[in-house]
Amino acid sequence: MTYQEILANARTCMGPYCKSCPVCNGVACKNTVPGPGAKGIGTGFIRNYQKWQELCVNMDTICENVPVDTSYNFFGKQVALPVFAAPVGAMQLHYGDKYDDLTYNDILVSACAGAGIAAFTGDGTNPAVIQAAAGALKKTHGSGVHAIKPRRIVGALAVLCAAAEPIAAAMDIDAAVLPFLKILTPPAGSKTVDELKEIVKLRNGKPFILKGIMTVKGAKKALEAGASGIVVSNHGGRVLDQCPATAEVLPAIVDAVGGKMTILVDGGIRTGMDVFKALALGADAVLIGRPFVNMVYGGGAEGVQVCVDKLKAELADTMAMCGAHKLSDIKRSMIFGY
Repeated sequence: MTYQEILANARTCMGPYCKSCPVCNGVACKNTVPGPGAKGIGTGFIRNYQKWQELCVNMDTICENVPVDTSYNFFGKQVALPVFAAPVGAMQLHYGDKYDDLTYNDILVSACAGAGIAAFTGDGTNPAVIQAAAGALKKTHGSGVHAIKPRRIVGALAVLCAAAEPIAAAMDIDAAVLPFLKILTPPAGSKTVDELKEIVKLRNGKPFILKGIMTVKGAKKALEAGASGIVVSNHGGRVLDQCPATAEVLPAIVDAVGGKMTILVDGGIRTGMDVFKALALGADAVLIGRPFVNMVYGGGAEGVQVCVDKLKAELADTMAMCGAHKLSDIKRSMIFGY
């Protein structure tokens, strides 16, 4: 199947909220929760997408004519390109009955591993999701990362790091105030630096990634807490209206903590050219969420492979046209105006 055929197929089996739009830009679903939109009016999702589109790249083909290498080393794990499937949970609540969290994670983890990348798996509201995610990661020899909600990180970290041997452990602290998580027992919530330090001790030697950093101050606090990496993220623009886009805050965060920790970014990244722009602004790699949901619903493992192939071809083409032959060649000066 082609990418467009998979999207068309996804429209036949997604729930009432996600429209499997030709371009996933947050307009059609902007204020749908449950659903892929935001708890407010949805400006964050739209802004995330739009700010990547506003950036332009500098073309320069006066250079060596050699093959482009998109491979990336992620905490010792070699992957085909610096792209990971972002954690997504509560699948039936937000996206439709075709897959529950357990099945979705199982398909996503194995398909991403088969396509040469890795998946961050979602937590969801069902306690069995954590055990199932550990099983999915174990089947692929730990080829992935599980992002745990702030409410039950202690037990989950112990299970995952012991049973699954993931690439890293993670917590998506940006989910702390989603309505359907606030009502759980115990509820999701913020963490202090001291609390994070205690959590980092439980990682069993694995790198610890904190997802949901949107300020230089937050990045420095994550570093102080002992995080090995951060994800510059506003939870896909779902949790706070009138928040800047991740593309807007990324450069300052990179300038503050770049080289001291791994920096990933998500939010509205849809093409290989968007990936290039994120790397040029200083990110080490990116996460992509909603498009992978559509690929799994519309095409299963084949959908994931098609999406990865598309992103890799787009990234390689952009690199070649901008004079970058490996990821380390990508510089901020390759973005117009920088």
